[in-house]
Amino acid sequence: MDFHQLTIKETHQGLLEKKFSATELTKLFLGRIKEIDKDISAYLTVSEKSALSQAKEIDDLIANNGKNLPVLAGIPFAVKDNILVKGIKATCGSKILKDYVAPYDATCISRLKQKGAFVLGKTNLDEFAMGVSTENSAFFTTKNPYDLNRVAGGSSGGSAAAVAKDLCSFALGSDTGGSVRQPASFCGTVGLKPTYGAVSRYGLTALASSLDQIGPLAKTTEDAKIVFEAISGIDPLDSTSVDIGKESQTIDYKLKGLRIGLPKEYFSEGIDPEVEKIIKQAIEKFEKLGAKIETISLPHTKYAIATYYLINTSEASANLARYDGIRYGLSKRDKSDLLDIYLSSRAEGFGDEVKRRIMLGTYALSAGYYDAYYLKAQKVRTLIKQDFDKAFEKVDVIFSPTAPTPAFKIGEKSIDPLLMYLCDIFTAPVNLSGLPAVSVPVGFAGKLPVGLQIIGKPFEENQILDIGKLVEIR
Repeated sequence: MDFHQLTIKETHQGLLEKKFSATELTKLFLGRIKEIDKDISAYLTVSEKSALSQAKEIDDLIANNGKNLPVLAGIPFAVKDNILVKGIKATCGSKILKDYVAPYDATCISRLKQKGAFVLGKTNLDEFAMGVSTENSAFFTTKNPYDLNRVAGGSSGGSAAAVAKDLCSFALGSDTGGSVRQPASFCGTVGLKPTYGAVSRYGLTALASSLDQIGPLAKTTEDAKIVFEAISGIDPLDSTSVDIGKESQTIDYKLKGLRIGLPKEYFSEGIDPEVEKIIKQAIEKFEKLGAKIETISLPHTKYAIATYYLINTSEASANLARYDGIRYGLSKRDKSDLLDIYLSSRAEGFGDEVKRRIMLGTYALSAGYYDAYYLKAQKVRTLIKQDFDKAFEKVDVIFSPTAPTPAFKIGEKSIDPLLMYLCDIFTAPVNLSGLPAVSVPVGFAGKLPVGLQIIGKPFEENQILDIGKLVEIR
């Protein structure tokens, strides 16, 4: 039986009916990782002993009384390596943290463990989540399961590839400017970026604190909803987290008359013609089901990438100051004085993209330039958010491509950082506005998956997932 391909609910039912055990399921995934991941390179660390031990605990529970078992009990999942799991390395894809072992669980991990899910291992990412291709990992590049010569996307490329190749039941990633949705699009999985504050960031290694959000990558929208509901909610350890409440997650809408907005700025030059064709075919399906399609305008979209990368680099510069070679991580203690230890540890530990963003951010925050760059970017961010606010007065959801192209070839854009940055053109505005969005696989350009991005109003994650369910393909 190919039970590694089952959804979370199908797996749960199989466990309760004793068609297979949690231990058998875990051994199957571990075997697939050993066999297949040497080609994909999705995992940085595999926690075989711990996973098998926790699987046995679930089997014992089922043997005694499995009727009241949570739906996530016995479900093995993967975790992006910038989210802390106690006792497992948390490298962030960087040499500066290559031997760092997490001393505690992130809140999202604690909540999943409480439901009986357990970690198979940690997945590869662009260093400190800075990138769109996973080529910036200090260790290796994760490859696209549909074409090993192409990227898996980033920065959660390892998580997306692991889900796409059935190397786990689901995975967690982090999304700062599209880092869950874009690799989901490239790898043909579902990727949800929740509303800012819907999921606690406690235990997530910070990149840009006003943009970061943890989200699930899953086989289906239903799986993504199950995981989201398990990890969401207020957390006293994260002051930006929100009590979303059951009322805000109650879905009461009809597809007939649903107003779908299409931003004219998102359907312009630069989109791959095949991607545009597939997205428009998906939109036509909704039109036939009774939805109303309206063209809308998000006029400040043209400033989104510049605004995003000013805020991102500025906050990254501040957040990465803690990696000084003294408190934890790589330390060049053989140097003669403290400043040399700082400089040598950071020079050797950080990769080119991280150094680039630290320098850009430090410059933008420096005396005489703060008002001209960071402060102005925050003002434009407000205008971008207001564009969405006005649009949502007219429409219920907004559709766009997740990425302007399918997965590109490894090395194709690595020589030009600006080309890489433009991959976030449709996803970054969502993070700037704090909105929820999901990428749902809706077709193939040749043999490469294409994702539809569905953007919703704050805390309407369940609605956009339910809408996505109508057109998702597996």
